[in-house]
Amino acid sequence: MNKLKSHTRTRAQESTQAIERLYITMRHLFNRGFYKPMGVSGETLRESLLTLRPEIYGSIKEDKIELQGLLYVMDRLPYGIEECRFINLTSDEGYKNSHFEPIIPLKRRRNCYRIDSEQMNIEITRGRSEIYDILTHLTFLFIESHKIMKQVLINESGEVIRDWKKLEQAVLKKGKLSQEEKEVALTHTANFLGRTFEEVKSVYPFFASEKNENRFFNIIYYLGKLAIDEVIADNKRIITFSPVLRERLGHHIHGELWAFHIKQTLQNNGLLERPLHIISANMHSVMNSLYGPKALAAEFSKKKSLEVFEALSSPTNIKLREKVTKTALAEGMIFLEDQSGTNIDIQIIDTAQIKESPYSEGLTELDDSKKPVIIVMDYAFGEQAYETMDELLKPFVDSNKNRHFLNVVSVSIMGKAGILEGGKGDIMIPSAHVFEGTADNYPFKNQIDKSLFKDDDVKVYTGTMISVLGTSLQNRDVLKFFHNSTWNVIGLEMEGAHYQKAIQAASKIRRSISPKVKVRYAYYASDNPLETGSTLASGGLGTTGVKPTYLITEKMLKQILDTSKN
Repeated sequence: MNKLKSHTRTRAQESTQAIERLYITMRHLFNRGFYKPMGVSGETLRESLLTLRPEIYGSIKEDKIELQGLLYVMDRLPYGIEECRFINLTSDEGYKNSHFEPIIPLKRRRNCYRIDSEQMNIEITRGRSEIYDILTHLTFLFIESHKIMKQVLINESGEVIRDWKKLEQAVLKKGKLSQEEKEVALTHTANFLGRTFEEVKSVYPFFASEKNENRFFNIIYYLGKLAIDEVIADNKRIITFSPVLRERLGHHIHGELWAFHIKQTLQNNGLLERPLHIISANMHSVMNSLYGPKALAAEFSKKKSLEVFEALSSPTNIKLREKVTKTALAEGMIFLEDQSGTNIDIQIIDTAQIKESPYSEGLTELDDSKKPVIIVMDYAFGEQAYETMDELLKPFVDSNKNRHFLNVVSVSIMGKAGILEGGKGDIMIPSAHVFEGTADNYPFKNQIDKSLFKDDDVKVYTGTMISVLGTSLQNRDVLKFFHNSTWNVIGLEMEGAHYQKAIQAASKIRRSISPKVKVRYAYYASDNPLETGSTLASGGLGTTGVKPTYLITEKMLKQILDTSKN
């Protein structure tokens, strides 16, 4: 007789359930309006994150402090947040017109304001995904802070170990620390962090900022200090959600303003009736591909295209970038800096005004009124992709109450994503998007095909992409399940399903754009979360991302500007 199949849950099932629990809890806490992350109300979040143990947060469940995860999180949270006991998530409520200086995190474009020594306000304008992202990072941060507290606190009366006192002296010292004082402080800090002197010394410079080269000491000290205050004096840290944020969330307020500004600009420049091609990408690859060869003719004649594009990507080559931008603005490009709060800038490119470009040959036979207009939008963030694309594809109602349907011929999405087979810099071409935690799936006919890259010396993978609820919530077990299951998942990202949901709604149900709209999706690998040392926390792409970025851009532009196919 066959034994009954075991009902023991796998790590992948436990992890999937933990992700669902995290999101349900975060929505509940948001509706409630406030919670104490290290109190009873934050317990489910903490337990779920510890069950999940996401790859990005490394050794979160161990006693030693996770340094790479801490660096990843601090790059995405505002400077000084470790000193704040009160963190208030707000909508755009007018702080930009106050005396408060906006603090913009290094790796996330969001406005934050230090209200006083104890409070940090973080502006949420990109929807729920941004709230999930911040709350997950803060939960990790506070778990780490309590690890520090447990290592340095001797008893309930508040006595601390000698190592902690030495760190405190270094942090509170006025004036610059000498190399000797720095290394003494690093030695004491390494002792209670459970890390070697070498590990701590190597990560220390990556935390430095223009304001404070010893920021690493500051972060560790204040994380530990606030955790000690919580335990000894019951001064709990509190996260609140402003009433205005709770009222506005989900109403597309920012996306509506953003889309209206784009359509109004199109109308003001006589471009509203022209064939439109939307590209979601970065703010440089399309512009550099179209205008770079003319603006930098001397550079392109001496070097290969890729070498010039790599030079343009370097922060030091400001003058080269300015030359390309100057040519672009003179030949049909309009730049719209975001004023709506979406943090998504726009380039509108009138191809009729491009005088000379490797891509413009096929346009010469067309009448100017038939030449494409390209709208390049900067990357959206998670659910914000639905809000922005949904609003952009709606008909435009002008100041005279006239309704204009947009002639959207194609929508192209280029992004970076985690790859499950392959490595950094490889290319993924999806045939469908599946939304994590649901059976929602969006198959489509992708105009970008693997065969387009056959001569380009780049690895290309095709299959399903998972649109995850948050990249910082994935762990090896969940990723292995995605990769090995019949869903045939090749990678994970955060926006694809949201974009496709908006495109399908506009083209198939609302009929606000043509049902024959063409879609293009292509991603380049920013990391392989299944490989140790290749996660996002291990560092950026550097120039590895330049080649796939420009190859994808080239294929998209060739299709958009090949008039025989449009």
